[in-house]
Amino acid sequence: MKLKQRVVLLAILLVIFIFTKVFLIDNLDTSAANREDQRAFHRMMASLHIELDPRLDHTLQSPWEIAAQWVVPREVYPEETPELGAVMHAMTTKKIIKADVGYKGTQLKALLILEGGQKVVFKPKRYARDYVVEGEPYAGYDRHNAEVAAFHLDRILGFRRAPLVVGRFVNLRTEIKPVATEQLLGTFMTVGNNTCFYGKCYYCRETEPACADGDIMEGSVTLWLPDVWPLQKHRHPWGRTYREGKLARWEYDESYCDAVKKTSPYDSGPRLLDIIDTAIFDYLIGNADRHHYESFQDDEGASMLILLDNAKSFGNPALDERSILAPLYQCCIIRVSTWNRLNYLKNGVLKSALKTAMSHDPISPVLSDPHLDALDQRLLSILATVKQCTDQFGADVVLVEDRMTLSHL
Repeated sequence: MKLKQRVVLLAILLVIFIFTKVFLIDNLDTSAANREDQRAFHRMMASLHIELDPRLDHTLQSPWEIAAQWVVPREVYPEETPELGAVMHAMTTKKIIKADVGYKGTQLKALLILEGGQKVVFKPKRYARDYVVEGEPYAGYDRHNAEVAAFHLDRILGFRRAPLVVGRFVNLRTEIKPVATEQLLGTFMTVGNNTCFYGKCYYCRETEPACADGDIMEGSVTLWLPDVWPLQKHRHPWGRTYREGKLARWEYDESYCDAVKKTSPYDSGPRLLDIIDTAIFDYLIGNADRHHYESFQDDEGASMLILLDNAKSFGNPALDERSILAPLYQCCIIRVSTWNRLNYLKNGVLKSALKTAMSHDPISPVLSDPHLDALDQRLLSILATVKQCTDQFGADVVLVEDRMTLSHL
């Protein structure tokens, strides 16, 4: 064989070797990431059921101190939380030492201070479990049980971006009124034999109070995030106008996502993928009311989109508001880890997992069966939407690798 032919043959073999090596390394990396996703899913499934147990491993710390130490820029709580049950037990049992009107907002809530100085937001029961909220997808009062269900769905999806929520029964006469501020106390009334209050908020009306069953009121309590992590509010790029006949740009501009990608903080970093994750989360729970969102302050787009205020959810199990998914089907990108998790949850696994996760809660059953069934149906719609994207653009474009190492001190 001539020297020139040998050189050409060696060059071809070298190219084949390099291509094969790169291809195998890429596949090995992808396979390793997928295996880790599967292991994470199994760990989550094994820890679904949380016993509300007051015992703490770290006996020198309060449950509030432990929960505060969990918070990092990309998680509210870590994947492995053996003391989660103890913190949630404290949320539902610790003595209420102060009660005030809720922080500013449109819906009725109360701000409670629990023994040890921990703030929680209390949202009262307004509807029976089987009540169907008609009208627009964002219609009706806040649903306290939706907050509980949304927290557990956040765990199941592996996001860990929602503050801790648990159901609680409070005695308005003996637990709230003796420690209530004058501003809150002034909104109390008696309707029939039931103690009621209407609080202070944009839509709070004396004619529309929340009423207990006698003195006992069912509600949810959401753990206040640590003050050392101040929040920054952002307008959601796919927010609604809430005006009849006036559409937001994303509702008529098919290239809207391209414009979003050119603006900060969506032009780099994880924020746009967080928006996609949140759209999936909101579509599953039926939340079409995320007109704004919060992140940690001065984060330069690096912190998570925090899944706060999920109470405008689980209103109508028969209504699948597809427009909630607009960030997904307009941008046609999704995290590989999110895609893997969604696939693990199909074939009825999601419904079963959420039912198991919520079974410990003091206000269980948290959701009616039609709402649980709706989750599985909506999951199929999400998977079909991603398939349409991959058919059009290819999996290499649609499935985005974005895994961030999270550290907890």
